[in-house]
Amino acid sequence: SLLGQILDHWFESEPLKATLATDAVIGATATPGSGYVLLHHVMGELEGQRGAWGYVAGGMGALSQAIARAAATRGAHIFAEKAVCHVLLGRDGRAQGVALQDGTEVRSKLVLSNASPQITFLELTPQEKLPKDFVQRIQQVDTHSPVTKINVAVNQLPSFLAAPNARDGQPLPHHQCSIHLNCESTHLLHQAFTEATHGHPSSRPMIELCIPSALDPGLAPQGCHVVSLFTQYTPSVLAGGQPWDEQARNAYADRVFDCIEAYAPGFKASVIGRDILTPPDLERIFGLPGGNIFHGGMSLDQLYFARPAPSYSGYRSPIPGLYLCGSGAHPGGGVMGAAGRNAARVALEDFRRL
Repeated sequence: SLLGQILDHWFESEPLKATLATDAVIGATATPGSGYVLLHHVMGELEGQRGAWGYVAGGMGALSQAIARAAATRGAHIFAEKAVCHVLLGRDGRAQGVALQDGTEVRSKLVLSNASPQITFLELTPQEKLPKDFVQRIQQVDTHSPVTKINVAVNQLPSFLAAPNARDGQPLPHHQCSIHLNCESTHLLHQAFTEATHGHPSSRPMIELCIPSALDPGLAPQGCHVVSLFTQYTPSVLAGGQPWDEQARNAYADRVFDCIEAYAPGFKASVIGRDILTPPDLERIFGLPGGNIFHGGMSLDQLYFARPAPSYSGYRSPIPGLYLCGSGAHPGGGVMGAAGRNAARVALEDFRRL
């Protein structure tokens, strides 16, 4: 693969190559393949530090709350728990608001959708108002996702064999960053990927483990912690059409926990709660097509001027006054707000013309 060639050229250490490769396959149903996804994870900066990532104090929800508060102070009205039924169109074919499922109509001059392109254009927009080739393109967007997210509550800090905890049980530097397990070699990643292509969840899945409470103690009671597990590869559809039922979910999570136990003995005994989100769960709960955290694969044929469709990468849609501002728009997924900011600027430009 291209990524393999890049890593082989610059690095000798197999564990280091595999660690870098994990960033190139995050959220992608691919074997260590896309050099672009690796770049996407290190582009930009955080508080002046290039390529740096950060934890949100108070958990990821706090970021949404901060944006909501900023909007509300500027006069925005926020309707939570109110599902949108469809986009309202005027006689001239322009977007003029949205209809909610309870029958309420919210009128507006512009509509910006942060939902996926699939939900925006295939479910919320009248199909007869969209060009056929555009609809076809949106239907063809590759949304395969191999990710199962597991949120865990534990009553003590995991202690890793490679760097055991201090006597006082306080977080050490390695607890405060991203911990990659089952990533000692690219061969392991390849094996995990191959199993999923045959419809079987990986027997040694790639695990990215974060302990946000190590940096933000307010997230858990004293001495306890929250552990976030980003794992792959899990197929959306299991072999033989088996459903992702409670049994399949728990069997996979048990396997993940067995793997962690091998690196951090005592982990399993410390678990007091867990929440397992397979690709179908991510789709159902969060409206992510195929469970894809990026609203669609970050492959070269679905990026830049082709995101979400050729000639519609500028946030405007075939419906005048309807804009796309989420991960399905350029530049794609990741918590960076670029798509939203760019879409807002385009919408403002059009609004001034109105």
